[in-house]
Amino acid sequence: MQLSDSTHAEVTALCKQGDDLIRAGNLEAGKNMYIAALRLLPENHREWEAATWIYVAIGDVHFQMKNYDKAFMCFVNAAQCPKGLGNPYIHLRLGQLYYEQEKLENAADELTRAYMGAGIVIFMEDDPKYLEFLETKIEI
Repeated sequence: MQLSDSTHAEVTALCKQGDDLIRAGNLEAGKNMYIAALRLLPENHREWEAATWIYVAIGDVHFQMKNYDKAFMCFVNAAQCPKGLGNPYIHLRLGQLYYEQEKLENAADELTRAYMGAGIVIFMEDDPKYLEFLETKIEI
């Protein structure tokens, strides 16, 4: 399903504003822009592909703020949206969040999915502890 042109434009504009605020270091205001974009989606918002990347954006803000429980819920939601399950980035974040919750078996599973989907490069922008952990579980 596709959003109407006007809704798509509004959602895109709000997300761009959120991105700009995040880059400027204003995480809370950026997160609020993403939430406003999510609220513009039609009923049953998880059926829209836009919800996938909006949940990822909100989850990333929570991850940066170390609000791991909220970040986890965002990435679980993202995985339930179109093209979410199987997305290496979503699996990476879920693995990192399981790791932070000390659910290491789940962390290994999700991090392996991220590695299988995108290779080692997906780990390069984050704390090396996640890759180091994965290397104790699988051969890389």
